[in-house]
Amino acid sequence: MLTLSVDPHPLLEIAAFTATFPRRLGEMPAGEALRGLLSLAALEAPEAPAPMRADDAVRGAIRDLLRHGGYKPTGRGKPASEYLIRAVTDGALGTINLAVDACNVVSLHSGLPISVVDLDRAKAPLRVGVAPAGAEYVFNASGQTIALGGLLCLFDAEGPCANGVKDAQRTKTNDDTTRTVSVLWGTRALPGRAAEAAQWYRALLAEAGVQTEDVG
Repeated sequence: MLTLSVDPHPLLEIAAFTATFPRRLGEMPAGEALRGLLSLAALEAPEAPAPMRADDAVRGAIRDLLRHGGYKPTGRGKPASEYLIRAVTDGALGTINLAVDACNVVSLHSGLPISVVDLDRAKAPLRVGVAPAGAEYVFNASGQTIALGGLLCLFDAEGPCANGVKDAQRTKTNDDTTRTVSVLWGTRALPGRAAEAAQWYRALLAEAGVQTEDVG
């Protein structure tokens, strides 16, 4: 079982689990049903096909969580879950791979930002805590960076590698990924929501033959 230590925080209520894929992600495209949940129609359906739905209260609570350490979750630094809503509305959210698509589905409908990291690219030990002033990392293949000071992050032995805004390029999934760890960035202002979202997330992966395990 993977061990994840979490620094004390007055608002954070995370859920985390590992996933082991039967084949490399490049050989496991997301199914039609999962891809359908990434559509605007699924997001706006009166009887949503998803078991969770976000609202302004959820979005406000997540922003409060991320700003607690001094980070400003606005503009290009807004929570990833808000970015997904905008991308779906603009028709700009495409399929990436099974791991990321499942993550995006749950994040989109639950309103919780979620990180998914390639376990073979991250280096133990793993820890969750607030990034110090001046911390940053590259978050995409173009080499763009995000300033992390005051933001809750997942750290590995080399430093911060994921958060509720943008995950680090160095530990992102790719076609060769077979093991991941997912972190759902929940808040005590929404008690139980992270655990509920994680349960649904794991069920979606199980339908694709993926094994998941609790994080200690």
